[in-house]
Amino acid sequence: MARGCLCCLKYMMFIFNLIFWLCGCGLLGVGIWLSVSQGSFATFSPSFPSLSAANMVIAIGAIVMVTGFLSCLGAIKENKCLLLSFFIVLLIILLAELIFLILFFVYSDKVSENAKQDLKDGLALYNSENNIGLRNAWNIIQAEWKCCGVIAYTDWHEALKEKVVPDRCCQEHYQNCGRNSTNLFWNTGCFEKVEEWLDENKHLLGTIGMVILVVQVGGSVMNYSFLLHLFASLPFIFPPSVSSVALCLGAFVCV
Repeated sequence: MARGCLCCLKYMMFIFNLIFWLCGCGLLGVGIWLSVSQGSFATFSPSFPSLSAANMVIAIGAIVMVTGFLSCLGAIKENKCLLLSFFIVLLIILLAELIFLILFFVYSDKVSENAKQDLKDGLALYNSENNIGLRNAWNIIQAEWKCCGVIAYTDWHEALKEKVVPDRCCQEHYQNCGRNSTNLFWNTGCFEKVEEWLDENKHLLGTIGMVILVVQVGGSVMNYSFLLHLFASLPFIFPPSVSSVALCLGAFVCV
């Protein structure tokens, strides 16, 4: 029975991690495409100039691709070193996510205030020649979400040292409309719009987070169960009877 569970778990792990690896390749490809073709769309934050959408997708895709490859190859070859490496990487990712969430909720007010201030500092770079990506990013979000500035349109007055706003802040858009103080501008700040969007989609985001967590935990259980069998002959690992139960449990979780 244990051998049957092992074979089932082995090939289910291979298929699962092959899909996982392909998703990583896809994310990496999308990130590279964004970086090459949409390079003008950069980050809002002057403190983290490399934290653009393209770079984040590339980083996530690379991590997913590497971890998926380790587990996929380790499963088909029954390689203890690769499977153990994958287990350690996945464990580190889970711990990092847990620590990040705890720190975020504990210091949420401070994070919010620092984010607002950092975004305000970035407004001063709007008209600089070497920050066209930041300019395009603000133009897009203000036009799509019908907002202006970080907290209010007056943020632009402080940042640009004159009473003007970008044209995308105008409720009736036309060229140089932001220089006409009699025009109507969007009163809501973009930071508030982001908070509203997060609040409206909290259930969807929570569901996505839970799915990701289940996939990560399921992958850890399958990997650990497989490792139990491979190391079953060593005295410091659980006895074969426990290993057999763990293997079948891993296959059940995978199903």
